[in-house]
Amino acid sequence: MEERKPSLEIISPNLPKELDVLSIFDKCILSEDSFTRGIISNGLCKDQNADHVSFNKVLFKNVKFDNVSFKYLDLVDVRFENCDLSNVNFNESVIHKVEMINCKMVGMNMSESALRNVLFDECDGSYALFRFLDCKQVDFKNSSLCSADFYKAKFSKVAFHNSNLQQTGMSGASLKGIDLSSCKIEGLGVTMDDLDGCIVSPEQVISFSKLLGLVIKS
Repeated sequence: MEERKPSLEIISPNLPKELDVLSIFDKCILSEDSFTRGIISNGLCKDQNADHVSFNKVLFKNVKFDNVSFKYLDLVDVRFENCDLSNVNFNESVIHKVEMINCKMVGMNMSESALRNVLFDECDGSYALFRFLDCKQVDFKNSSLCSADFYKAKFSKVAFHNSNLQQTGMSGASLKGIDLSSCKIEGLGVTMDDLDGCIVSPEQVISFSKLLGLVIKS
């Protein structure tokens, strides 16, 4: 019997059992504002544009973000549950010990960010921008990343489990040692160099036949 490799170990957010209620819904968030040890829930965060905002030990629950740009965001020990982050701008951010659970992230921009110990589970990140992302200890599980863009992302101890990578762009991102065998990968945008050392199932090889210069005879 083939020995199964242990799953990627992600350090979870260190959230206190008791959290104060924080509100960001009726205020104008300013650059370098900081929010610590609290829960933000059941509301709309709308029309915010600030740089270097930080959230530490914060739980976001059932929060919708609309027209929000937090460039250079600092997230440490944060969990997002059932949130809508579609089209938010988290460009050039530092994201450490963060979980996104059952979140909508369609069109999110996280380009040029550094991710450490981050879990995406049951998320829809279709069309998201992850260009030049620097990832270490990051797990994408049961998620849709259809048509997302990982151009020249750096992967170290990164896993994709049961996720939709159809039409996902990964040009310039080395997939060496990354197991995509449980994912949908039709139309995955990669080069031969990107695929070197990537782990796929026998059935998935046909998806790369054109790239490999193969003609499949039925």
